[in-house]
Amino acid sequence: MGAVYMRNTPDFTFITNQLISSYDETSIIYISLILLGLLAMYFISSYSVKERDEAQQRLLEEHEENVKKQFNYEKELVFTKRIYHTHHKAEKVMGFIKDDLRNLSIDNIDDVKYRVTKYSNFVSRVIYDMKWYDPPLQTIRNPIFRTNINEVIRFIVDNIFLRTSNKSVSFEFKLNLSDSLPIVHVNEFVVWEIIEPLIQNSIEHGGDEKLHIEITTQYTEETRKSTITIADNGKGILPNLLDKDENGLKKIFLENISSKESPIQNVGYGCYIAHEISKRCGWEIDAENLPERGCKFILIINN
Repeated sequence: MGAVYMRNTPDFTFITNQLISSYDETSIIYISLILLGLLAMYFISSYSVKERDEAQQRLLEEHEENVKKQFNYEKELVFTKRIYHTHHKAEKVMGFIKDDLRNLSIDNIDDVKYRVTKYSNFVSRVIYDMKWYDPPLQTIRNPIFRTNINEVIRFIVDNIFLRTSNKSVSFEFKLNLSDSLPIVHVNEFVVWEIIEPLIQNSIEHGGDEKLHIEITTQYTEETRKSTITIADNGKGILPNLLDKDENGLKKIFLENISSKESPIQNVGYGCYIAHEISKRCGWEIDAENLPERGCKFILIINN
């Protein structure tokens, strides 16, 4: 009986098959649900990321547009201030033209014609600059321009600064101009716009005592560089204006930086204009105080 019992064991395979198939069906359902959940999460996250990317792209485009607007606004503002700054010089030059025409005679007709031509060309340049807040580079530097810097300096000194009524009691000039200085391929009146504000800065900030302004030009054959130095014996430049900003530029050449205490907003602009125009000409400009008294501006021209 024991042997018969061992050979006739009960068969439970149909039950185990039922259980296994139930587990298989359950696992398939759960796997399907998990897969569907993952797919849903993928599509939802993809859609969210797509919307985020579109929003970021729109934000970047809007930011770029705002930056362009701000850049154009700043350029137009600089243009407006530059025109404001040169407008007064044009007014003074027009006064010189009227004065020359009133005093015109047979004896001085050649001198008057020379001066009036220079004055008129400068006014024409000012009017031309009013058309552009970013003038084309070829109107500043061009091989057709053959400017004698010494001649420009002499004209500015003799026919701009020495024509003022208080010249005898306020300042005097000493010119040390080298004949070896080569010509430059820069518009003559652009050179005027660089040098004149630097001389004016020395006069305005030199102090109440008799001011001596010395302008020196020299050319170094070894380095092929020309140097223009405008030095004075005035009060000098405030030390903080000779500090450099994060870009390595001295503060005296920044916009609206001045030692002049004035409620007028358009001060501290001459050195800034000289620096900006010098940069477009490919020139280097620097400023420093002299050991004893006064200061000097240095313009370096690579020939």
